[in-house]
Amino acid sequence: MSRLYPIGIQSFEKIREGGYVYVDKTAWIYRLVTGGNYYFLSRPRRFGKSLLVSTLEAYFQGKKDLFKGLSIGRLEQQWVKYPVFHLDLNAQKYESARDLANMLNVALTRWEKLYGKEISETSSSLRFQGVIRRASESTGCKVVILVDEYDKPLLQAIGNEALQTEYRNTLKAFYGVLKSCDQYIQFALLTGVTKFNKVSVFSDLNNLRDISMLREYENICGISEEELHRDFVPDVEALAEAGGAQLEETYKRLKEWYDGYHFTPNGVDIYNPFSLLNTFANKDFGSYWFETGTPTFLVELLKESRYDLQRLTGEVAMADSLQGINSMSNNPVPYLYQSGYLTIKGYNREFQVYELGFPNKEVEEGFTKFLLPCYAHLDSGNTAFELMSFVKEVREGNIEGFMHRLQSFFADIPYEMTRDLELHYQNVLFIVFKLLGFYTQVEYHTSQGRIDLVLKTEHYIYVMEFKLEGTAEEAIRQIEEKNYALPFASDSRKLYKIGVNFSNQTRGIEAWKTVSNS
Repeated sequence: MSRLYPIGIQSFEKIREGGYVYVDKTAWIYRLVTGGNYYFLSRPRRFGKSLLVSTLEAYFQGKKDLFKGLSIGRLEQQWVKYPVFHLDLNAQKYESARDLANMLNVALTRWEKLYGKEISETSSSLRFQGVIRRASESTGCKVVILVDEYDKPLLQAIGNEALQTEYRNTLKAFYGVLKSCDQYIQFALLTGVTKFNKVSVFSDLNNLRDISMLREYENICGISEEELHRDFVPDVEALAEAGGAQLEETYKRLKEWYDGYHFTPNGVDIYNPFSLLNTFANKDFGSYWFETGTPTFLVELLKESRYDLQRLTGEVAMADSLQGINSMSNNPVPYLYQSGYLTIKGYNREFQVYELGFPNKEVEEGFTKFLLPCYAHLDSGNTAFELMSFVKEVREGNIEGFMHRLQSFFADIPYEMTRDLELHYQNVLFIVFKLLGFYTQVEYHTSQGRIDLVLKTEHYIYVMEFKLEGTAEEAIRQIEEKNYALPFASDSRKLYKIGVNFSNQTRGIEAWKTVSNS
C-alpha cells in the first residue's frame, strides 16, 4: 500500500486517525509542557507550527488514545483534561482594523458560549480575561492558551504604518492578558514567523520564554537527518526507483535541495517538512515550499535599503537582530532569516555574530529566480524563457546573442534605481550569473566597481571583465595584462575573453569586445 502524506493537514487528530505518516515529536512536546508555562516559537511558514499547536491541543484535552505508541504515551501518566483556548490567526486576510476585530470576536463568542459572558466586558482583552477566569473557576483546572500565527495581521500590514500601529495596540492588550491572568493559566504557546520587538505586542510579556533559537528545542519542528533515515526509508527507496537513481544519490539530492536549516549555531540540520513530503508524494523534486509564497515585501525591502545582493551568500548579523524584528526598521536581514530565506551557517564567537546563507538549493534557486524580474528588464516578461534562452546561447557559444540579452536586462532601469547605478549593475549581474551557475560552472568575485567572471560550459570558457565608465578595450587589456586566461591555457575548450563597459549615461552596457584564443 502507498503511504499517506499529511500535505496540507494540520490536525494531529486527523493525521493519527487517518493513518498518515507522522514523525514523532512528542518527546520534545513533553519536555516543553513539563519545563515551563509560557513560550514563544518562531519558524518559517509551512514548517509544522500549526501541527505542533494541534498536537498540544490534543494532549491538553487528554486524548490519550491518539498518542498510543508515541514517546509521550510512555512518558505521561496523568492525562489531565484542561480547558483549551486555541486561536488561529492564519485563517483571515487582514486588510483593515475591522478584520482583526472580527477574527477575535468570532473566537471569543465561541468560548463565551461555553463559559459565559459579563456585560461589563466590552473590549476584546476584557472578554478574553473574563472567559479565562470563568473557564478555570467552572472546571477547577487552569486553562491552556495556544495562539497560531500570532503575527499574521502585523505581517500583512507591513508598509502601512497606521494599520500596523492599530493591530499592534489591539494585540498588545489582547496578549497582555497572559500576564494579568497568570493565576488561571497552566500553559501558553504563541507561534509565528517573526518576533516583533521594541514597542511591540511582546513588550509587556516578560514571562514569555522564546525557544526559537534554543538547542533543546531546535528539532521540535521540521525533519532531522536522523528522522529522515529512521522514518522515511521506503519513501526514499520509492523516490530513487521513480527517478532511476541510486539510493545514496537520492539521499544526497534530498539533502542538497531541502536540508540545511539551522536554528542554533552548530545545530542539527533540519529538512523542510513541506517540501520533503511533497517530494515523496509526487515522487519528483520540485520547489514546493518556495512556490507557496511570494516574498514581494522582502524584495521591496531589499530595494528600499539599497541592499547589495552579493551579501546573500555570506551575510552576518548580531544575535539580538535575529531574535526580534523592529517593524520600523528597513533592515531586511532579520526578515530574510525568520522567513526561512536565510539560515544560520556559523557563529563567530570573537565578534558574537551569526554567519548566514541560503539553506539549500530550493531556496537559493527559487529566490534568485524570483529576484530576476524584480531587478532586470525582461523583454518577454517570462523569467523561465529568458533564463532558458540565455543558458542556451552561452552553451552554444553565441556571444552576440547572450551579450545582447544581457544588455537588454539593463533596459528601462526604474527611476528609484538610478540614484545608485553601480549597485544596480552589481545586483543584476549577481542575479544573472547566480542563475547561470545552476546550469553551468561560474566562478566570480566582486569588488568596488566591477565583477570579474569565469564561465565554463562543455565546449567553451568565457573570461569576462566588467568596467564602469571605462572602455571595453580597457577591460580586454586588463584580462591580458593580468593573465586571467593563463589557468586555462592547456584546456581543450575554446576560450573567449570578453571585455564589457557600463555607462551611467546610457544606464547599462555601452559596449563589449571579444577576443578568442584561436
